[in-house]
Amino acid sequence: MAHEFGGIIGRDWRDSEPWWPPEPAAPAGAPNIVLVVLDDVGYAQLGCYGSDLHTPVLDQLAESGVRLANFHTTSLCSPTRACLLTGRNHHRSGMGRIADLAIGYPGYWGKPPRENGYLSEILRAAGYATYAVGKWHLSPEDETNMAASRATWPLARGFDRWYGFHGGETHQFVPALFHDNHSVRPPRSIEDGYHLSEDLASHAIEFLGDLRAVDADRPFFLYFATGACHSPHQPPARWLERYRGRFDLGWDAWRERVFERQLAMGLLPPSTALSRRPDWVPPWTSLDGQERAVAARFMECFAGFLSHADEQIGRILGFISELGESDLTIVLIVSDNGASAEGGAQGSINDIRMLNIDPASPEEMFARLDQIGGPLTHNNYPWGWTMAGNTPFRRWKREVHEGGVADPCIISWPGGQLQGGAIRHQFTHAIDVLPTLVELAGVEPPAQIENIEQAPLDGVSFAYLLPADGSAAAERHVTQYFEMFGSRAIYHRGWKAVTFHPIGPLYDDQNPNAPFDDDVWELYHVAQDLSETRDLAGEHPRMLNELTELWWHEARRNHVLPLDNRVLWALVHPKPDRRRPRERYRYFPGGAQVPESVAVNVRNRSHILIVDFVAREPGAADGVLLALGSALGGWSLHVLGGRLRYVHNLYGKERHVVESTEVIPAGEHRVEYEFTKDDGLGGTGMLRCDGREVGRAVIPRFTPSGFNGVGAGLTCGYEWGPAIGTGYTAPFPFAGTIRGAWVQTAGPVLRDPLAELEAILSEQ
Repeated sequence: MAHEFGGIIGRDWRDSEPWWPPEPAAPAGAPNIVLVVLDDVGYAQLGCYGSDLHTPVLDQLAESGVRLANFHTTSLCSPTRACLLTGRNHHRSGMGRIADLAIGYPGYWGKPPRENGYLSEILRAAGYATYAVGKWHLSPEDETNMAASRATWPLARGFDRWYGFHGGETHQFVPALFHDNHSVRPPRSIEDGYHLSEDLASHAIEFLGDLRAVDADRPFFLYFATGACHSPHQPPARWLERYRGRFDLGWDAWRERVFERQLAMGLLPPSTALSRRPDWVPPWTSLDGQERAVAARFMECFAGFLSHADEQIGRILGFISELGESDLTIVLIVSDNGASAEGGAQGSINDIRMLNIDPASPEEMFARLDQIGGPLTHNNYPWGWTMAGNTPFRRWKREVHEGGVADPCIISWPGGQLQGGAIRHQFTHAIDVLPTLVELAGVEPPAQIENIEQAPLDGVSFAYLLPADGSAAAERHVTQYFEMFGSRAIYHRGWKAVTFHPIGPLYDDQNPNAPFDDDVWELYHVAQDLSETRDLAGEHPRMLNELTELWWHEARRNHVLPLDNRVLWALVHPKPDRRRPRERYRYFPGGAQVPESVAVNVRNRSHILIVDFVAREPGAADGVLLALGSALGGWSLHVLGGRLRYVHNLYGKERHVVESTEVIPAGEHRVEYEFTKDDGLGGTGMLRCDGREVGRAVIPRFTPSGFNGVGAGLTCGYEWGPAIGTGYTAPFPFAGTIRGAWVQTAGPVLRDPLAELEAILSEQ
């Protein structure tokens, strides 16, 4: 028993006294806590950090609360989230990189251990109601399906309820959603005006309302992690329209204006210089008219996406105000890393095309200008806007110069002793958030959680910075290491040593582009040169050597080793699949979607789709039989207009169609689609109905390396959406009865599809 019985047990109730085990109760006056995690929002992209983007809700929080001008993250999504929720360094939580790229070393397993308790676990044990809404990204990819263990999901790590999505990104109009421990479809359609940010805010409000309908006093912890502003940058049309023409001045001029505002606000030390535009980012003036139009549209999408998210955060805070609990609520806003450069030099209309080595040309992007930001694109802006979003810093997300690791952080508590409108310049880090919030809540971190001894926290509370005398307080977080994909840095008492290491190699037989020992370390006095523009390595070699040695000490202590800069290699060499190998998979109508990572692999290999079904009337059994993906890429076998049809959608670029001219009669049928791979990039597709060939066509290029990146998996009897093909609208459920559906593979799995694709392309 968890508690020794405190009553009396006699022979019967007459000589007995009942007793109940005590239940967790929060400390008297414990505040509510709202932790908002923005995604891929750079240091300079909120109005209160110098931007001209419309973020009035966050700006008002900064006006009434405290801005941290020297707050840091890990430079990537999952690792920072692990830091925020555990208060430990990311490698100590097995999150040395994003959960999708887990590799077989303790610092990189992608599963935070139980001895690193989550903030939600601490607060729930202290009497809080705990809710997670939005992006999770703290479960390995192979554990994000309905057949997987839920041991790393939110409800297993201290949250009472969850509504959101796994992985790094999802479609904003047709997201791959989960409610508690199961997969769910979006509650409304694109045509009905659905948008994920609004849905997440509505569920957060619903959760809080459900709590207050039953318990008027129990404090709550709401972890609200938006999809904004990770790609795809998909705002509602009304917000996209508000920004038309606003970025025609270009990234160079925009960046200079932001820098001036940052200095005027007092966010930066007066000695800070604006880092120069790197050589690989073209000056805005070098772009032609079409390139400028496309680049400006990309930024309009991002801006609308962020402003819309700000509006939804305002809805949640408005509901808390309606409850009369604003003064009782701590609100802490952070971003998980610097602005993203994943859109490439020119921007991207579908990020999965990068993985398939077929990015859209400038001409194609201009031709599809009006689609950018809508449901048919997976858009991400070009490097110029990334650079501007990280003003005044160098580099960006995934790297450990300040552009990757310096981020906004705002904390507001109207009923607390915070100095409204204050800016603090002491060094802080994502691991400091947990100890800060538990201190403000009056909660002591437990020595054990569910009988598991807890590891020491790495973070240092920054509660001391929040009162009026916080500006003059001595800095308490004095040392912090950084590492991401081989790029490394160490901060120590106002100084920072940092080295950039490029991503690679891709294949086992390649040598690394450079040994790690050959990396050149830089040295900056960031207390005065926060933007890392004056390298002092040559002037202070002894200090540089001491800092690099300190980095190695911290690396060994925090499970950082071995250094590994392989990204794409990890994608094509995932951890071993413990499922029994098979060539025939069965799927069931109406079931949850099966993520692409664990679905049958048909990418550019011979395979057969087989479906047995019943059509009750001739030509009346329209709908999807089997499908994988969305309008951004995938394939669909369906009946349209009574005729069997197969559509291969090549990552939104083009569609290849095989269709029958015959109407399927009433009765029981077996239909098949057989793809026979050729020696190049494609093959031949053939349709059969009851053993007879009814259609054939060449598919010149079959998807080699990934169908879509927004979480739309394999489905039976419907599509996830937006529709893979044309002429119908997802989910397009099958009108007949599916008796059985199978996928049978033939030919070798492409263990390294990128290598094969590159080899074929090099021969053409």
